[in-house]
Amino acid sequence: MTTPWGEPALTRFPEDPRDRLRAWDASDEYLLRYLAEERVPLDGTVVVLGDRWGALVTALAAHRPVQITDSYLAQEATRANLARAGVEPGAVRLLTTQDPPPERIDVLLVRVPKSLALLEDQLLRLAPAVHAGTVVVGTGMVKEIHTSTLRLFETILGPTRTSLAEKKARLILCTPDPALERPANPWPYVYTLPHGIGPAAHGTVVNHAGVFCADRLDIGTRFFLGHLPAGRGGRVVDLGCGNGVVGTSVALADPGAEVLFVDESFQAVASAEATYRANGVPGHAEFRVGDGLAGVPSGSVDLVLNNPPFHSHQATTDATAWRMFTGARRALRPGGELWVVGNRHLGYHVKLRKLFGNSRLVASDPKFVVLKAVKR
Repeated sequence: MTTPWGEPALTRFPEDPRDRLRAWDASDEYLLRYLAEERVPLDGTVVVLGDRWGALVTALAAHRPVQITDSYLAQEATRANLARAGVEPGAVRLLTTQDPPPERIDVLLVRVPKSLALLEDQLLRLAPAVHAGTVVVGTGMVKEIHTSTLRLFETILGPTRTSLAEKKARLILCTPDPALERPANPWPYVYTLPHGIGPAAHGTVVNHAGVFCADRLDIGTRFFLGHLPAGRGGRVVDLGCGNGVVGTSVALADPGAEVLFVDESFQAVASAEATYRANGVPGHAEFRVGDGLAGVPSGSVDLVLNNPPFHSHQATTDATAWRMFTGARRALRPGGELWVVGNRHLGYHVKLRKLFGNSRLVASDPKFVVLKAVKR
């Protein structure tokens, strides 16, 4: 990536030579160019919110910025990119969306996230640290910035305008108003599950901002809950756990099960733990932010439950699902099972047969299928 501060070599995480998706885009370049051309003073505390793969903090490392991200993968990519650029350890402070933010922010750079809810939550969390002299600049591709995006900046921080578009990217320029009366933060959102979905019926769900389907049970998960394996016990993984309702349902049905909740989103794992605790589930559970089943010992798991995503930011890809499936096969004991729910058109049965040598249809409706693969 060419920037006014050099040309860092950047990769996504996990690094894959076959992956043609870049670790930056035109919006990152536009923001960095603006900072240089406008001679924005990068003194004091520089905070970068939502940096996708560490492109912004790697370029600005000399100014010792603070990165705030919801993504474990983005955080690991940042570590790798900083090391590749020869940045000294500790020059960039890495925080998650669940960590307390800095007490004072002098420059706030925002890479607009896909989730409007996450943007709302994070701006409300950061607003008390913003002062009248804070430079606030957001960036994103034109298709990612909507009237609702600008309204959040206006409502939470102060008067907001946009730049002209360049290479299909746009900047958001905001002038903080400390006297602005901000709304209360509505996150996390709590709701009650409907009837007819098995052991979790009428239970409580806690959703932190940015977790899929914040105010209701999504239809794919609802279909999955109606067809979960019963009474398996042993070591169970809710892989890509989101708000944790699948793993919580398993734990409610079988208190003897040891459930591991795993997601790469810090917001998701916090939601899963809050959901689990809110339902007073007996038994043992573990909550882990990480790269799928990396770090889980091989042959140590009896059952993996998975509703894989098929988007990586704005890109549609099956790479995440494939990595989840391969990780599950490695972690499962012989005879262990991977249960997957997905849209019919995604063709997961082909991938499972290729990887496990088998795939059985457990249930289907016009939109979704539940598939089972057994490790031989």
